[in-house]
Amino acid sequence: MPTMDPEIAALLAEFGVAGPEPAAPPSVAEMRAGNRALSLAVAPSPPLDVGAVADQRLVGVPVRVYRPRTEGPAPTVLFFHGGGFVVGDLDTHDGVCRRLCRDLSAVVVSVGYRLAPEFPFPAAFDDCASVATHVGDHPGDFGGGVLGLAGDSAGGNLAAGVALAFRDEGRPLAAQLLAYPATDLSPGRAYPSLAENATGNLLTTAEVQRDIALYFGEDSGPAAGHPPASPLLAADHAGLAPAVVGCGDCDPLRDEGLAYADALAAAGVRVHRHLYPGLIHGFLSFDSRSKAADVAVTEMIAEFGALLRGTP
Repeated sequence: MPTMDPEIAALLAEFGVAGPEPAAPPSVAEMRAGNRALSLAVAPSPPLDVGAVADQRLVGVPVRVYRPRTEGPAPTVLFFHGGGFVVGDLDTHDGVCRRLCRDLSAVVVSVGYRLAPEFPFPAAFDDCASVATHVGDHPGDFGGGVLGLAGDSAGGNLAAGVALAFRDEGRPLAAQLLAYPATDLSPGRAYPSLAENATGNLLTTAEVQRDIALYFGEDSGPAAGHPPASPLLAADHAGLAPAVVGCGDCDPLRDEGLAYADALAAAGVRVHRHLYPGLIHGFLSFDSRSKAADVAVTEMIAEFGALLRGTP
């Protein structure tokens, strides 16, 4: 098993989430409460300063829009939060979105998509695709510049799925930022990292399997093995927007995230592929508590910004 970054290991110990899972799996309500408590506890305090933040609804979906302090046209970034399609919300990833807005000088639209098990697949994807289409059709209401997609974990899955849909519909997309994305939800998925990092690194393989089961509910058959549920299993990845893909070495989803980066590169897509030693699943939210996480997040955002600007 890879060695965890000492600062992150101390953080997990501080919040009592180090080591194996409890004997009895938590309820959905307990999962959501625990995720929210940890996410809010590690967020920068006071929050990173941006130009403006406003909650609203787009095509019936709750969103939070972050606007930079800079004037004039700016890129627009759609952000889809992680949480296994079951937990997470606009608040849990507020710090991530504020940093994207500040560092990219971009308008960031964070999407509060519907969660499973109350709303199983494809509800989350439909919400994300609908908001992305609306924002893409109304650029003047947002940054007025190019459009990018970003997401972590389940949100990385959703961003990759929307990017595939945009390509197939001929819609323009400048770049995608995929942090430790879940890219293969098929029943036959088998990657070394699922065994290597099964326990002890916050996200466990058992939790991944439970989240997938909750996401698909009773319809866990063919849909799980095809896009948009499993972007890695798309027949063709050519023509997709350039991407930044970053995974932590201590993550059960490490190998499928890296496999997606490799699939993009093999299809001729420009991709920045990163494997970060010592980092765990969810490191995007730990940048204020771990120097290693901050270095990784800084690099990924800088590369994403260069792709949005169309620079080398």
